Amino acid sequence: MSLQSVWSECLRFLEQKPVVVENSAGRLSSDAGLLVVREFDERVGLTWQFAGALTDARRKPTHSLLQMVRQRVYGILAGYEDQNDHDTLRYDPVFQLVCDRLPEDDAKLASQPTLSRFENRISVPALHRLRELLVDQFLEAIDQPPLRLTFDFDGFDDPAHGAQQLTLFHGYYKQNQYFPLFVTNAETGLAVMAALRHGTAHAALGADDDLEYLVTRLRQKWPDVDIEVRADSGFGVPRMYEVCERLGIWYTFGIGMNSRLKQESEELLAEAVERYEQTPEKQRLFTVFPYRAQTWSHARPVVIKAECHAAGTNRRAVVTNRPGALIVPQGIYDDYIQRGESENRNKELKIDLYGGRLSDHRFMANLFRLNLHTLALNLLIRLRSELPAPPDPETRPRERPRPAPLPDAEALHPPTGSELRRGQPATWRLRLIKVAAEVIVSARRVLVRLSSAWPSLPTWRLVLQTVQRR
Repeated sequence: MSLQSVWSECLRFLEQKPVVVENSAGRLSSDAGLLVVREFDERVGLTWQFAGALTDARRKPTHSLLQMVRQRVYGILAGYEDQNDHDTLRYDPVFQLVCDRLPEDDAKLASQPTLSRFENRISVPALHRLRELLVDQFLEAIDQPPLRLTFDFDGFDDPAHGAQQLTLFHGYYKQNQYFPLFVTNAETGLAVMAALRHGTAHAALGADDDLEYLVTRLRQKWPDVDIEVRADSGFGVPRMYEVCERLGIWYTFGIGMNSRLKQESEELLAEAVERYEQTPEKQRLFTVFPYRAQTWSHARPVVIKAECHAAGTNRRAVVTNRPGALIVPQGIYDDYIQRGESENRNKELKIDLYGGRLSDHRFMANLFRLNLHTLALNLLIRLRSELPAPPDPETRPRERPRPAPLPDAEALHPPTGSELRRGQPATWRLRLIKVAAEVIVSARRVLVRLSSAWPSLPTWRLVLQTVQRR
């Protein structure tokens, strides 16, 4: 088997002897950390459930749907966002292992053309089942009936990489793009809904239907759960207020500062400026009052924040139906801005896990690809939630001076895995997934050898043991 042409390069920086670098046809991999991910996935069954939602009309398939789902999802986690890399990765021994094949010469995985046909063969009923599955997996991830659940709605620009169907030029982002809708849960960080929309879609397009479906599913399992929805001003439209009020859920949406809201908050802003001039510290003042726009059926409470600091003044407003707004408007606003944490999930999906790489031609294929990237994100979120939380710096006791480290540094500083609890996908990739390994297949076992000089080896082992203990 020859994957790439044989070559040899000589480096001359070492005085004693020349350093020769050449490629090897041995069973080597650069992604041995995927073995931990595969072990965890075997326990929670996310890729298995995902593949079960698909239908296979092929008569005698060489590569199963489950294998190709795992090939793509694990590839995304390892940094291979497109299908092209799989023309070589199909021979990678670790990828073969995590896709349930022994690393042998005839065990090659699906090629790029096969994976492309796999994505483009997706049907509308299968996409509907994947929408249901994403909510199912969220419901299964919560052990105890929750008292309250908070969901953050957001959209992000997804630039086009060619002439994909329904990519259109967006005037604000100044690019051809898709405009996906992404819904995350604040308590778990999990993505619960992912929808692909055309490039010039309104920010709230389809959000009311998705919200109603989500609330219906939640209350089928937990009838008494308290539900809150948060979103920026793009979602602050009458139909979103009305669906929330009809469903009996709390909401806080951003709203643009218009002339009426500015007039109502002029005195508050002037007071913030005056206080800042007296004490050069950042000032944040809040007010709340009933407000009704012309397109609204009735008045609703609006909370306004007036802020003054070294960079100038700033005013922001939110509309809400939470009863506490009339008593503690600052608390309502401070809870609203916590949705910034959900935007980190958007960044992880779009940047770290290449969710913006929707480069299939067909719209439905790109929606399917978005689901694959979302599955990769949720798999990682579920995995990192298994690790212990890092200690709170405010409650952590002050460390006493220690003597110089002994040779056994691991005994002095045993890994806890807590540094990965909040680690982004790029951190997991650097610290845990991208590690070289030698794979040896014998009659009775498959041996994977990692370098003893790898600094993250103790953490890798700890994460594996944590996964196996649960």
